[in-house]
Amino acid sequence: MTHPSAQPPPRTRVVGYVRVSTEQQAGEGVSLDAQRTKLAAYAVALDLELVAVFEDAGLSAKSLQRPGLAAALALLDAGDAEGLVITKLDRLTRSVRDLGDLVDRYFSARCSLLSVNDAIDTRTAAGRLVLHVLAAVSQWEREATAERTRDALAQLRSSGVTLGGEGFGWRRSEMTDDFGRRIREDIDDEAKTAERIVVLRAEGRSIPEIVATLEAEGRSTKRGGRWHPTTVHRILRRFSS
Repeated sequence: MTHPSAQPPPRTRVVGYVRVSTEQQAGEGVSLDAQRTKLAAYAVALDLELVAVFEDAGLSAKSLQRPGLAAALALLDAGDAEGLVITKLDRLTRSVRDLGDLVDRYFSARCSLLSVNDAIDTRTAAGRLVLHVLAAVSQWEREATAERTRDALAQLRSSGVTLGGEGFGWRRSEMTDDFGRRIREDIDDEAKTAERIVVLRAEGRSIPEIVATLEAEGRSTKRGGRWHPTTVHRILRRFSS
């Protein structure tokens, strides 16, 4: 009995992406043509099916909002390609945060990322390890940034700085303190309205009843619009604590 000859495994379909941010890069070995040639040779060497190559010319890697990159990622989303191949990670992005976002959306599980110069191929254990390290660095950067922000805000609050927009009952005056910060001043009419809301609540009035009373008494909101239950809730939280 004869057996059919074994069929070779299907080649991995990949989409290429190339980018230059300036015309000067054409003379530095990273021109679009040079990158395309390198991707084509890499695909042959690794027996990949290069289904398309998209490009962005004159665009920075500071943002992921690039038409060529969007087109390449669309092929991944549609299932027309199983991986993205680039010459170097900085052609894809220079932002650790954006790289982490791409890993979360595409390369952590369902798609492969292959970078020629960085020797990254997430189809292998070593390639996945490198990318996971980069993703971990991205997460660390986000958490470190959040910690620095929290510490800075806490320091400002401890120094008496009022953060956020102007709340009901006060505004920032044109006068400044010794540090050049605008001084907070009370608004009498709004303060009296806030006091009225607190009193009505203490009398057992419901939030809708308080809204109706404020409208009937002709009291103004911060922006001069109509009263809403959420507005009353916020004022109660601020002035009842």
